[in-house]
Amino acid sequence: MSVRQICNREQGATGKIFGIVLAAFVMCCVLSAPAMAQGAPYFAPQQLDRMVSRIALYPDPLLAQTLAAATFPDQVSDASYWADEHHGLTGNELAGAIEGDQLPWDPSVQALLPFPAVLHMMASDMNWTNDLGNAFLGQQQDVMYAVQRMRQRARDYGYLRTGPQIIVGGGPYITILPARADYVVVPYYDPVVVYARPRPGFFIGGAIGFRFGVVLGASYRPWGWGYNRIAWDRRVVFINNAPWQRTWVNRHEYHHPYTVHYYPEHHYVREHENHGHEVAYRAHERNEERREVRHEEHAREERHEERHEEHARVEDHGHEVHGHDVVHENHGHEDHGHDNGKHETHGNDKGHDKHDDRDRGDKGDKGDHHR
Repeated sequence: MSVRQICNREQGATGKIFGIVLAAFVMCCVLSAPAMAQGAPYFAPQQLDRMVSRIALYPDPLLAQTLAAATFPDQVSDASYWADEHHGLTGNELAGAIEGDQLPWDPSVQALLPFPAVLHMMASDMNWTNDLGNAFLGQQQDVMYAVQRMRQRARDYGYLRTGPQIIVGGGPYITILPARADYVVVPYYDPVVVYARPRPGFFIGGAIGFRFGVVLGASYRPWGWGYNRIAWDRRVVFINNAPWQRTWVNRHEYHHPYTVHYYPEHHYVREHENHGHEVAYRAHERNEERREVRHEEHAREERHEERHEEHARVEDHGHEVHGHDVVHENHGHEDHGHDNGKHETHGNDKGHDKHDDRDRGDKGDKGDHHR
């Protein structure tokens, strides 16, 4: 056999092996693609409209943070509790508390801590929060379209309009921006009202209220505030000037575009197990301590109320006893008066006796005179 034949045979064998490897790789990709997409839920446009109705009129920066935080529904409840416990803090003090506590939640969830009402709304309806997060992971552009549909309805019916708190932009896409860049407000409205034609005589101006707003200065920049927006023409959410690219496929590996100092829990467990365990559960321990303190305060208040009620019962019983004594005292005065009457009658009887003696004396004298 010549050298050329040997080379051709080796090349043929190598080509067959490469072909087999390539075919196996392609087969694996084909089989794995449906497997990765299999768990992604699908929501119809009508479902998405109802889903986003309660947040569609949020200003764009707040809407972007809410959508991002909804992809971590398992962290929302604890964050809502923490925000409620620190509702008295504002501004730099609140930002310092968030950073100082080294909270184990994703920065997108931490970004909503200045808005306890939003976190409470999400935590009070976890089914809705789960669906919203899954829809944003799997159907981000469809969610953007749904938001625009709901905004279009609210604007067409006259509810959504520019005011002292927000600026509503027209054009092919409706934008809602804060009137002040560093002051973000939370709108309150009834989705049943603002997305339907108003009744005759209904006051449209009062359908959307703004009762709560937060000043977000430079201290909140690490959580993306001031650099988050929505590019509606591309249907892309920008957090800290970076596109939010977390999807259903990469939801376990995606690195978030925040500058806040953040340590995922699995990082500590893998490299610094003891320290990671301590940091991961530090917030939980503080929450338990606060719960115990509140329980003790509640117990003290109950004991105080019991003592107050007991004191009130003692006072009421004392008034009853005093009244009973007064009755006896009055009864004693009546008896004493009755005795005085007896004594007075007895005195009158003595007077009658004296009068009888005088009468007898007079008769005796007359008898002596006749004799």
